[in-house]
Amino acid sequence: MKFIKEYLIMTLGLGVFVLGWVAFLNPHEITGGGIAGLASVIHYAFNFIPISYAKFTIDAILLIFGFIILGKGFGIKTIYCVAMSFVLFQFMPEIPGITSLSAGIQDNLINSLIGGALSGIGIAIIFTQGGSTGGTDIIALSINKYKNISPGRIYLVCDSLIVLSILTLPDKNLADVVYGFVELVAFSYAVDMLLTGQQQSVQTLIVSSKNKEIEDKLRNVSIEANRAIYSLQWKTEGNNQMLMVVSRKGYANEISKIAKSIDSDVIMITTPVTAVYGVEKHQ
Repeated sequence: MKFIKEYLIMTLGLGVFVLGWVAFLNPHEITGGGIAGLASVIHYAFNFIPISYAKFTIDAILLIFGFIILGKGFGIKTIYCVAMSFVLFQFMPEIPGITSLSAGIQDNLINSLIGGALSGIGIAIIFTQGGSTGGTDIIALSINKYKNISPGRIYLVCDSLIVLSILTLPDKNLADVVYGFVELVAFSYAVDMLLTGQQQSVQTLIVSSKNKEIEDKLRNVSIEANRAIYSLQWKTEGNNQMLMVVSRKGYANEISKIAKSIDSDVIMITTPVTAVYGVEKHQ
């Protein structure tokens, strides 16, 4: 059942990914990142080469690197995703009404945003199951395997050259490049929010006369649930104390509930942080 569930979810992600391209990007000749973007540029230059065949050919070559770096498990799922994306790119445009979904949207900026967001959501869904559509996905996952760099940021860097390649076509200009980068940013943002949104760190400042009890409770919860919650406490004027808690974004609501359960008059301020250093010294 787990095997079936994984492949059903990956198929759903592939459907969302391909929908973004065939419904919002390709009908308006908007490019984007990834091998799908490169295949689109090839198709725009040579209409007789379908996007599905161009993408499948490039993916088949790059798939070898996925086997070498990420292992056979990754390769098997990627083979499925590459094959299924070929099928979807080939036949989804034939579904009545699909390619005309964006017919009423004349602004290519909006089409770029919607297409990029949909393709990013689809890729993120596939990533959660350990799969990939091949191409630059392999590069992103390979780097992310060894370096703590968000997949979206890797895409943004690697795919810039693919977007710029649209300028090699005689009937394209800088406006087309701008639309391509808009798609790329929307895609990267969607991937990051779905994959790492809850992994970002936040800091919560807690002011209460019962901060010692709150801190003890947070430490117990952190140990029991094996969660990374770091805290630092210092005194303020009066009976109140200031407690600073650094945690993953996904734990912020739980921290708030614990603090309020101990002190209903507690004051809390939660803000995102970009970097955390030396917290281990104050656990």
